[in-house]
Formats: sequence, structure tokens, C-alpha cells
Amino acid sequence: MRASLLLPLTLLCTAHAVWAQTTPNPILFVTQVPVPVDFATIGSTFANHLASPASVYRGGDLWIRYGDGSLRNLTAEAGLGMTGFQGANAIAVRDPAVHWNGSKAVFAMVVGSPPQQFVVQSYRWQLYEITGFGQGQTVSITLVPNQPSQYNNVMPAYLSDGTLVFASDRPRNGAAHLYPQHDEYESTATVTGLWRLNPANGELKLLDHSPSGDFDPMVDSFGRLLFTRWDHLQRDQQADQAGNPFGNFDWLSEAANAPLAAGITEEFPEPRVAPPGSPVNGLRFNNFFPWQLAQDGTQAELLNHLGRHELHEYFDRSFATDPNLTEFISAVSGRTNPNSIENLFQMAEDPTQPGRYVGIDAPEFATHASGQLVRLVAGPAVNPDDVLIEYLTPRSTFGTTPAPDHSGHYRNPIVLANGSIVVAHTSEQNELANLGTATAPIPNYRFRLKLMTAGSGGFQTAGASLTSGISKNVNWWNPDQMVSYSGELWELSPVEVRAQAAPSPVLTAPLASPEQQAFANAAVAESTFRQFLRAQNLGLIVVRNNTFRDDADKQQPYNLRVPGGVQSIGAGGTIYDIAHFQLVQGDQVRGIGGTSNPNPGRRVVPRFLHEAAALSHNLPNAAGPEGSSPIFADGSTAIFVPTQRALSWQTTAPNGTPVVRERFWLTLQPGEIRTCDGCHGINRNGQAGQPASTATPQALTALLQHWSELKGGLMFADGLE
Repeated sequence: MRASLLLPLTLLCTAHAVWAQTTPNPILFVTQVPVPVDFATIGSTFANHLASPASVYRGGDLWIRYGDGSLRNLTAEAGLGMTGFQGANAIAVRDPAVHWNGSKAVFAMVVGSPPQQFVVQSYRWQLYEITGFGQGQTVSITLVPNQPSQYNNVMPAYLSDGTLVFASDRPRNGAAHLYPQHDEYESTATVTGLWRLNPANGELKLLDHSPSGDFDPMVDSFGRLLFTRWDHLQRDQQADQAGNPFGNFDWLSEAANAPLAAGITEEFPEPRVAPPGSPVNGLRFNNFFPWQLAQDGTQAELLNHLGRHELHEYFDRSFATDPNLTEFISAVSGRTNPNSIENLFQMAEDPTQPGRYVGIDAPEFATHASGQLVRLVAGPAVNPDDVLIEYLTPRSTFGTTPAPDHSGHYRNPIVLANGSIVVAHTSEQNELANLGTATAPIPNYRFRLKLMTAGSGGFQTAGASLTSGISKNVNWWNPDQMVSYSGELWELSPVEVRAQAAPSPVLTAPLASPEQQAFANAAVAESTFRQFLRAQNLGLIVVRNNTFRDDADKQQPYNLRVPGGVQSIGAGGTIYDIAHFQLVQGDQVRGIGGTSNPNPGRRVVPRFLHEAAALSHNLPNAAGPEGSSPIFADGSTAIFVPTQRALSWQTTAPNGTPVVRERFWLTLQPGEIRTCDGCHGINRNGQAGQPASTATPQALTALLQHWSELKGGLMFADGLE
């Protein structure tokens, strides 16, 4: 829609026309009326997609700052938004991203606020494109067509072909009764993952299903789709509480008419708190990690196959009774990276050095996802063992304890074409607080766009501001009381406006030679097999040798043996037999709020593989636990899995007791064949000093032969049946 459908705006906010600092190119950014609450609000680390006036105050705009320092309020020029009372035509904006041609951009905007007291209405973030923001041009803002109009769509970016990727809270399968999806932590509404949209024809595809949320997607110069994911694969902490105060319960399936389950069931992973005398330690897992995808949604993994061993300072071992297993302590681990981080938010690539990224390590609460500015080099060719975290600001800037070297909190970093770093910065060292009242808020955090400059101790610090400050007077119904704000607005989400060549997209990887050999051994054409997978909405997971584990991982069992088959022994002591590969799928079946009047939507919990299309084609495994496939004598596994749904797994002993548990959710796409050399995969060397497996997996050959027999014993020519 054209902005002219909304009421014209008289611009009453103030900003100097020109500011002293020059930049090589214009910078798009947004202003935001400061919000003094950091839970499920616009600046929060999670649940920041909500569009209610309580979650995101109205009154911000989309701005451009030209290289000479001059400013334009683009949404105001287009007739969008209002000053003073924020009513039906009020707006808030977020997340601008520039197209490869540099002449248009996409951003998210919510329109409307309660027009009068006690009115409660629903609002949604939607995606808009803007053109005509060059100097002397006329601004035009249009609604992106064919997007999910009933859901919140945020954090857009352009893929290499000009289609859009964004985060949305649309249900994974579009089922309205599953809305909203609740996260794995506080059962707070979350985005369901990353989605790709072709606005021209409405083609919509779920690229990654995340039970707790994906954030800030961007395409790097290598064509990889990078983003931050909230990894929180642990048992439901609300259901764990005595007396079930949150009214958690289970449905028997995801169906709208599913009956209630007899009780709460959760068997994966291990409990958060270990029962007395248990040989297994409790697992608490709560991190925001950098992830990568091919642009078609395949090949999901942590950036460069990084993990906790390369990034974190400490975590516990899984088995408490095995002296071979140790707590991970970075200082004595022998890893290359000297600097630990807890999380990594808001990644951006350095255009002067492809593969070098800046980002923010921030605590989960109390800072509006602002914290320490860090940098790492992680191009596709960099082994995760060699990735170094560089502290650009002191470690104290991660937290909220004042210190002599604490220079405030940083967020939304970008690197300009000349190598300069721009951040949104507040000088506040403490936690977020409201220095005013509920009806006249005065947040202590004041985010302003600034250029980084040299500081003390070899660190960088926030230097000159890019504007002289942008102020506004606004008021709105909350909806019971009138709330007023007068003063400077936050300046957030800068992005440089420059034309650049679109990188060639990373797409589905070709099969490696060991798997190609398995297809040849089974006399099955890969193209025909993938066609079957796509038709059935299935993928395939292949592990070459489940006894192989990376040499850094001494927190889960690594002396592993297949009874009657291979073994990988890294030390004397306990040897664990593994016989089954058990898959779990993320089912949205956990209800909240009690069975008599449950809250809308559901939470994802792990359930052992049960989708019929996968089970009916997998190898028989009568001796194994539910949802499992056999581990062959060579250590290999091959298993059909559902797609566009979060998955995880574990290897088990012959009696079904879990041995090695996956710690992350992973999504496959229809037709994808995902291969791993081991579990956990090897960066350079395994626990026994061995390199990654290159053996042809016996399990894959057997599964392909089994599949061919199920299809009637026909031999498949390439592309024919």
C-alpha cells in the first residue's frame, strides 16, 4: 500500500540537519521511543517480535543519514507515523536491510495504537520496501506482497536472488491452533524460525524450524545465510516445578482435536536436575549461538561447525561416574581461542575483510541485547579449532557491574566500507532501569549511533555520535492509562547503503564420494531417490561412524564400541557399547495454563520419531528403542527423517540406555541427504587420534537396498521409475 493511505504527518521531532562526522556512504537506521522493560519487548534477546504497544512503543521512524551528516525522516516524508498522541496511524519501525543494488531496502513496520482508553486491539509487524531514498529522490514505501499477513514478520534480509528471508511467528505448518509457538524457557511466544518468501508469486518456505527462535539473518560474502539461534534444548523448567504452578500438560498429538495425554512426558535429553544417586549429571542448556544455512535451507550447522568447546568458558560433563569425562574449563582445555563468549548477537560482516565478523556478546536480560563488542574470523575455509574471539571492548562491557574499564554497552554493530565500525551505544554500565514512572518513563539506557575509536588498554570505545540527537514528544494509551514520553529517541539498527555484487548462493551440497559409492553399491539413482524424498517430505541422515568423536569433547562418552564391530578408544577405562541411533522430533504438544482454559498455542517438546512416512521406510530395528535405527558393524547409521521440523538424536546401548546425546535441534529440507563423519564430528582429529571417517557407510547401502525392495524390486534408471 502507498503511505498516502495514512494521515499526513506534521514533523515535530527535532534533529540538526548536518552533523560533523562524515561516512563513506549513507546509513539507514531507525529511531525507537525508549522502552524501560527488557522482557518480551522490542530490544529483548528473545520474544522481541511482539507488536503490542506494551512491547514496542509507537513513535519511531526510518531515517537516512547521508555521508555529509544530513538527515531525512523517510517514513515522515512518506506520510507515515505521527507525533504527539499515538493513535490509529502511529507506527514503529525496525530492521532495515539494503538490497544488493543499493537502491531499495526492506524493513518491518507495525501500524496503529489504541485510539482511546481501554481499547485492546491486535497488531502485526509486516514487511515493507522503500525506494527513492537517494538525495533529491522522492520516497516511496510499499507493503511487501504475499507475506503471511496474520503473523509477525521481522528481521528481513535479501537473499542472493532478491527474494526475502525473515523471522516469523507463523506456525511451522500453518495450523492456526498451534499459534503461538512457545519457547523452551519461559513458554513465551516466539518466532518459529527463518522463512523465505518470493513476493512475486507468494512461494513461502520454512528454512529452519527453531523451537525457541532464530534472529538477525544476513547473507555473507560467501553466500552463506548466517543468523543467531536460541539453543535451548533442555527439559521444561516450568513443568519441573513442584505442584505444576503453570498448568503445563500434554496433548497426544499436534492435531487440533487431539485428546489430552494422561500426564507430562519428557524423556530427552537428560533431566535438568539429576536425581539423587544418578550416574548422569543434570543438563541446563541456554545459549544464543551463530548458525549458518545454505540459502535453500539445507546444511544447517553452527557457524563453521563451532561449538561450546570453541566458544564457552565452562560446562559440565554428562556422566558423573566416569573419570575419563571432565568438566570443560577453557583455561586448561588446550584450545586455540583464548577468549570466551556466552552468546553472539547481531552479527555483521566486515566488507574490507570477507569472513571477518563483528557481533555482540550480551547477557540474556537487563541490557536490551547490548553488551561487549567482539570480532572473529570465520570464513568457510577456517577450521573451528582455529577460530579466535577478539575482544574489541573490555570484558566488563558484557555485564552490568560498573568497573573502571567499563565503557558502556554496545549493540547493532556494522563495519563501513572504509573499515570504520558504527554501533548503537549507551554509556550506562548498570542494568536497564526506569528512572521515571510507569506513565512517564525515563529509561537509563540511551542508545545513540556512534563511531568506534581507539580506547585505553588496546581496546576500542564509542567515539563521536553520528547525529546530534533526535527527540520527540509522544503519548499513548497503555490501554488503561495515558503514558507520555518526551526526549531523545533510541537510534538503532544501522545499515550502510551501498551497491555490491550479490554473492553466489550456497545451495544443497553434492554427495561426497563415500555416499555416492553407497548409491552405486545399491544400484539406486540418487536423483530418483531425492525425488522420492521430496514427494514424501522426507530427508535422510547418514552417520559414517558413530564411534568417532572430536578430540576436544571429553564431556560425553568417547570410548565407544559397536558390539561385534568397530570401536574407537581414546583412553583406558569404561567402554560404552552403542547399538542404536534414536531420533527425536520436535512436536508442538505441550499445553500451558491448565486443561480447562489453556493458553493459546503450544510448546515444542521432544518425541521419539513417529512420523509414518519415515517409519515405514526405515530399516527394521525390532531390538531397538522407539524411533531408532540400527548402528551397523562399521559404526554407520542411515535413517529417514521428517523435514521442516526440529530434530535431534542420541546413540543408545543395546538395551536402549542413552549414551551420547545431541545438544542441538537440526532441521532438514525435503530431499536433503545430510551426512556426518561422526557424532560429534571431527574438526581435525578424533579421540583416538584418527582423522574424520571417509568410509562408505554400510548402513546407507543397506537402507537403499531396503528402499528399493519396498518399491517392488525395480531398478531405477536416473530420473526414471
